[in-house]
Amino acid sequence: MSAQARHPEIIPATGLTVAVPHDNPTLDIVFVHGFTGHPERTWRHNRGDSKQSKDDHDETSEPQRKSRRFNPFSRAHRDKDSAHPAVFWPRDLLPMTVPNARVLTYGYDTHIRHWSGPPVCRNTVRDIAWDFLVALEAGRRAEPARPLLFVVHSLGGIVVKELLRRSSKCRQGQSHLRFIFESAKGIMFFGTPHNGADPRGFLQHIAELVVKAMGLKVNEQIVNSLLPSSERLGELRDEFGPLAHEQRWIIHSFQEQLGVKALNGRKVVEDTSSYLNLPAIETTEHIGRNHMDICRFSGPEDVEYKKVAAALRRMTANLPENQVPNPRPSLTPEQRQQLRDSLRFDQIDARHMNIKSAHAKTCKWLTKKDEYLDWLNPRKFSDHHGFLWVKGKPGTGKSTLMKFALAQARRSMKDWVVLSFFFNARGEELEKTTAGMYRSLLLQLVESIPELDAVFDSLCLTVWPRDDEMQWSVESLKDLFEQAVQSLGQLRVVCFIDALDECDEDQIRDMLSSFERVGELAVASNIGFQVCFSSRHYPYISVARGLELVLEGQEGHDQDIANYVGSELKIGHNKIAEEIRAEVRAKASNVFMWVVLVVDILNREYDRGRIHALRKRLREIPAGLHDLFRDILTRDARDRHELILCIQWVLYAKRPLKPEELYFAVLAGTDPESLDPWDREIATLAIIQRFILDSSKGLAETTKSKTPVVQFIHESVRDFLLKDNGLRDIWPDLGDRFHGQSHEQLKECCLKYTSNIVVTLHLPEPLPKASSKDGAALRDRTLQSYPLSEYAVHNVLYHADEAESDGVSQSGFLRSFPFQSWINMDNLFVKFETRRRSSEASLLYVLAEGNLARLIKAHFVTSSPLEPSQERYENPFFAALATGSTDAVLALADLELRSTNPSTSFRRLCQSYSKNPNQIPILGLGFSPPKDSNWVKIAKQGKVEGARLLLATGKVDLVDVDAKDDSGRTPLFWAARNGHEAMVKLLLDTGDR
Repeated sequence: MSAQARHPEIIPATGLTVAVPHDNPTLDIVFVHGFTGHPERTWRHNRGDSKQSKDDHDETSEPQRKSRRFNPFSRAHRDKDSAHPAVFWPRDLLPMTVPNARVLTYGYDTHIRHWSGPPVCRNTVRDIAWDFLVALEAGRRAEPARPLLFVVHSLGGIVVKELLRRSSKCRQGQSHLRFIFESAKGIMFFGTPHNGADPRGFLQHIAELVVKAMGLKVNEQIVNSLLPSSERLGELRDEFGPLAHEQRWIIHSFQEQLGVKALNGRKVVEDTSSYLNLPAIETTEHIGRNHMDICRFSGPEDVEYKKVAAALRRMTANLPENQVPNPRPSLTPEQRQQLRDSLRFDQIDARHMNIKSAHAKTCKWLTKKDEYLDWLNPRKFSDHHGFLWVKGKPGTGKSTLMKFALAQARRSMKDWVVLSFFFNARGEELEKTTAGMYRSLLLQLVESIPELDAVFDSLCLTVWPRDDEMQWSVESLKDLFEQAVQSLGQLRVVCFIDALDECDEDQIRDMLSSFERVGELAVASNIGFQVCFSSRHYPYISVARGLELVLEGQEGHDQDIANYVGSELKIGHNKIAEEIRAEVRAKASNVFMWVVLVVDILNREYDRGRIHALRKRLREIPAGLHDLFRDILTRDARDRHELILCIQWVLYAKRPLKPEELYFAVLAGTDPESLDPWDREIATLAIIQRFILDSSKGLAETTKSKTPVVQFIHESVRDFLLKDNGLRDIWPDLGDRFHGQSHEQLKECCLKYTSNIVVTLHLPEPLPKASSKDGAALRDRTLQSYPLSEYAVHNVLYHADEAESDGVSQSGFLRSFPFQSWINMDNLFVKFETRRRSSEASLLYVLAEGNLARLIKAHFVTSSPLEPSQERYENPFFAALATGSTDAVLALADLELRSTNPSTSFRRLCQSYSKNPNQIPILGLGFSPPKDSNWVKIAKQGKVEGARLLLATGKVDLVDVDAKDDSGRTPLFWAARNGHEAMVKLLLDTGDR
């Protein structure tokens, strides 16, 4: 009886299927197909033909003639020749090789083309892996601890690696999903592109052969997941290795030995990509087939199947029966608290605090809108997945409305955990990035529900962060937030996220994709998770599901403006006053910011006793918001230089300045003779506030946050000045290089301020230790007397670098820069002794450490970037590498290549950087100076490529490969302990030099 007759059912195209049941299995083996594959056809050999049947349209197989088209997901497929039955080896051969195993297959749709049938699936590998994880857990729920082995082809290997990564992070509410990770014992890979393959060229070849009438649809996300440039593929590769070592998984990687005719004999996945480079736990072996036939075998005597059978017997030989997984030890409460604290950052709620609360008679209409009520209605969650998006033009009052909605939720949604984040493009880095958003939301979540901090256990930290030095990646934060939401159980969370347009568009798109995925999981798991976004209309970003509320044209919004004008325009209530109010409402065009500014202008006119001029003044005020800004800035020419300098500081300061900092920054450029130590009795904070208001013509304000800073009253002011070319229109005499000239002006202000300090402040020699009480007291006294001193010292070179970038030459500045006195001042503000620079430090070293590449190129220097010194990072080149200063590394490489006598090995290294700047990130060391045991860290991570690059400098004497860590262990110990055989060999070879 043929195999097909014995097993008449065809394996379904999608989902988890038990291909070989077992009454008392001690092992589950799961088969996962690859790109455009099928859970049966991928593993089936048609013995009647030397080539696979044309019906087996899998991976790289040629398309059929038009007369033989078929639907790859059809169940109607049958073997062409029953005299030579097909061999589906997971069912026909595997039970003889591993008799105690239950065999399962998993199918998913990644087809890039469909001639008929369903449309192309748009799921990403991440989505597929999660669905697979949920299905596999459900299929093993009766025996969740049963050992588990995966057999995967091509993309299936990427899916399984992502599945195991996701499973490893499941905690609390999703802890049942972690059993998959704990029970996994090994993986057999067939032609998996761990480092990326290039299917595009081959798919293009296929496309040329396909008749146009057949059509072609491409799932770009799936294709891109295989490309070498895929960032996520690289991250997954790096994350998977430590997990595999930790769990001691047995890995066997089969590589294709033959190429494909359609690719001119080239392999689909080259050997350099089809193994994990984990020699301690991985075995590699070639199969004498091409990519699509690598996992198809004709029978038990097939010489290639004998390789597979031997590998399977080795991988399953010593598996304990129904081993209970050992859960990973939980973090201590102190460690969790440390991680929780590291999420916090200055200005974490500054934007929200600075938004004016809604006027008493405004915003209440929102709670009666159909869209808002539908958003709150739990019966409609499946329709909108908990998303409401408020949109409006700049200045329409979106943030005020969001602040009202947030306050309303906190009052009325007592059983909910209410979270919020207000993006702020005028703020510091974390205020305007999704990294800051995730940190804020996660912190609020674990503070509201303390038990959720168990999600930190999934970080698997091998190096514990010191104090606030935890380096959070967006990917880690995103995973932690998703886990926390999935662990909510019966608890419910609502988020208010304002001003999406004030964050980078690519970051927002990635964030929305993540939130959509969380929303889908929440709906499927009956978890209460809702989000209200707000943004401008542009850039337009669509979401699959959600409600939208547009402010323009809303009757309630129009009434809000009328209520505000009626209440805040204090000009009496006679006939003329009412007519003026009506004109203000008509001119407003729904822009609340315009109304607020105009009401203030008219109130001031009225207070000066000019009731007769109110109507005339209103008619002079432009209707558009940007035109109004122009009018405010040009109405009088008084203190023009002070106005321009104030705007330059608010626009181009490296970070937002405190009020007292801005006060002295403007004085440094307009009245340097007044730069005496700060006398708080004369220059009170109230006087400083009035100075800023006057200098900026009312367009800048001080925030009401814990640490107040100065910023524009609205992001539309910055838009007007920069995006709408307002600066050039108002002050055309400033020239085309306003960016460079502005930074030049700010650099000069910093120089004048620091020079004044050096003259009046006599610093002791030597300085007190940085971390001592005397050192802290000296810093505090200096900042009390000279508030701008720390900013001026730390950023004078930054502004010079920015000026150089816009064509304002800095070569003269670098020649005359008072470097030695600057080092002494800079050391005063350094809080850790190891980070202070010696008096022998070179300017090139400082520029390299600060990633000031433009100044490196402008600096005339004869010394080599590898010239040794007693500084923390030994030399400029190591300083640039250690601080992740990619631009500086390239600039130093260019400098060395132009020198007259570079060392041969270092010249080769510089040439490799010049040709391939992307090579720099592969170092990935994050290393401290050699005296702090660089090589211990390098060895622990197995960073062979980075180690070779450092050795290529020829400065082995500066890199102590025998350095020991605090426990007295060497790099060689850690490389061997973590199974990095290539690193062990490299260290041994280095030691023999």
